[in-house]
Amino acid sequence: MAIFVSDNPEATKKFGEQYAGKLRAGDVVILNGDMGAGKTVFAKGVAAGLGIGDEILSPTYAYMNDYYGKLYHFDCYRLSCGEQAEALGLCDYFYAGGVCLVEWAENISSVLPKNCKTVTIRKTGENQREIIYE
Repeated sequence: MAIFVSDNPEATKKFGEQYAGKLRAGDVVILNGDMGAGKTVFAKGVAAGLGIGDEILSPTYAYMNDYYGKLYHFDCYRLSCGEQAEALGLCDYFYAGGVCLVEWAENISSVLPKNCKTVTIRKTGENQREIIYE
């Protein structure tokens, strides 16, 4: 595990962009953090690092946003179990060859692939964040 300390949202995004360089097609990354911690800001950076120029929005109501098959951004906050993710077809994307970023992964832990990477973002101040990653 390693830690990156971010002083502002732009630094969090820039770190996400750099982190994307460590990812390979098929990687599943669990994004841990409270609401407002910066998970979507980090996802914006990962998308930029993967060459995706689209605006990245939290997929809260859609459950998952697909960015050209290169990035799948999940928000499982409204799911209560892995079976719901399976019924919605979300689990198929874990094996579709793109990078998966999964927010609120604990809600679907029973269906996550083995060997997921984990990034945890913790608020340490109004704009400061501690990003713990592997």
